[in-house]
Amino acid sequence: MTNIIIAAGVALIFVMVGTPVWIRIVNRLGYGQMIRDEGPEAHLNKRGTPTMGGTVFIVGSLVGYGVAHLVTGDEPTISGLLVLFLMTGLGLVGFVDDYIKVFKQRSLGLRSGAKMIGIILVGVVFAVASLNFPNGYDVTPADPHLSFLRDFGPSIGPYLFVVWALLLIAAMSNGVNLTDGLDGLAAGPAGMVLAAYVIIGNWQLRNSCAAALVPNCYSVRDPLDLAVVAAAVLGGVFGFLWWNAPPAKIFMGDTGSLALGGVLVGLAILTRTQFLLAILCGLIVMITLSVMIQVGGFKLTGKRVFKMAPLQHHFELSGWAETTIVVRFWLMSALFTAIGIGLFYLEWMPKK
Repeated sequence: MTNIIIAAGVALIFVMVGTPVWIRIVNRLGYGQMIRDEGPEAHLNKRGTPTMGGTVFIVGSLVGYGVAHLVTGDEPTISGLLVLFLMTGLGLVGFVDDYIKVFKQRSLGLRSGAKMIGIILVGVVFAVASLNFPNGYDVTPADPHLSFLRDFGPSIGPYLFVVWALLLIAAMSNGVNLTDGLDGLAAGPAGMVLAAYVIIGNWQLRNSCAAALVPNCYSVRDPLDLAVVAAAVLGGVFGFLWWNAPPAKIFMGDTGSLALGGVLVGLAILTRTQFLLAILCGLIVMITLSVMIQVGGFKLTGKRVFKMAPLQHHFELSGWAETTIVVRFWLMSALFTAIGIGLFYLEWMPKK
C-alpha cells in the first residue's frame, strides 16, 4: 500500500502545482483552444482557453510512479511499464493533434487517417509486447483470451488478440474524447474508474494464483504494480480536475483524452477485465452510443434523434446548465463504477 499512496500523492501534488505553470506557458505561447462554430453557442466564450493540459497529468503520473518505486525500492514491472507506454504513446499522438490545432488556429488537427496510424502503431507495440515477458510462473502480462472478471473461453490466438486490443484502444480513446466536451466531464468519470482499478489490483494481489491455487484465484502477472499505475494516474487526474472543473482554467485536449483512453484499456487488458471495463465506463459508452445513434438515425431517416450529439450537448440545448450536466453525469458514472465493482466482488459473496 505504501507505493500506491506515494504514487498517488506525488502525482497529485505535481499536477496541482504544475498545471498553473503550464497554463502560463500556454498563454504566453498563445496556444488556446479552438472551438467549432457548429457547436453550442455557449462554448464560443471558451475560445482561447489554454489546452494540452493532458501533458501535465501524463508527466505527473510518470513522476508519481517513478518516485514510488525509488522510495520503496521495488523494481518496476513490465505490466506497469506497458500501461504507461500505452498512455504516453497515445498522449503523444494527441499532443501532435492538439499542436496542429493551436499552431494553425483551426478546430481540426491531424487528419483522421494519420491519427489512426499513430494509434495503431502504439497499440500494436503494446498488444504484442503484452503477450511476451513471462514471469517465473510462465504468466505473461496479457493472454490471448477474452475476459470479464477473468479470462474465459478458448484462446482467440495472438493475431486476433492484437486486432481485439486495437479495437478496444481505438473505441475507448475515441469515447473519452467524445466525453471531454464539458468542463471536467471526462476527468471525473476517468478518475472513478481508475480508483476502481486500484481496488481491483489490490484484490487480485491478495487472491493471486501465484500465492495459492485456490478457487477464483487470479492469474495476473503484476496486480500490485497495475494498482500503482492506476493510483499514479488517479492522483494526476484529480490534480488536473482541480483546474479543469467548471469553469475550466485549462482543457486536457486530445493529449489527455487519448492518454486516458489508453491507460483504461491497458489496465483492463492486463487485469483480465476487458468486458468489465464497459460497465465501469458506462457513462463513456453511453455518450459514444449517442453519437452512433445520431449518425445512424440521420442516415436512415434523415432526422436527428438528439438535438445534438454527443449526449451532453443535447441537454445543453435543452436548457440545462453546464454544471448541472457535469454533476449529474458524474453521479451516473459513480453508479456505473459501483455496479462494476459489485459485479467484480459478486463471485466472492458467500453462497447459501
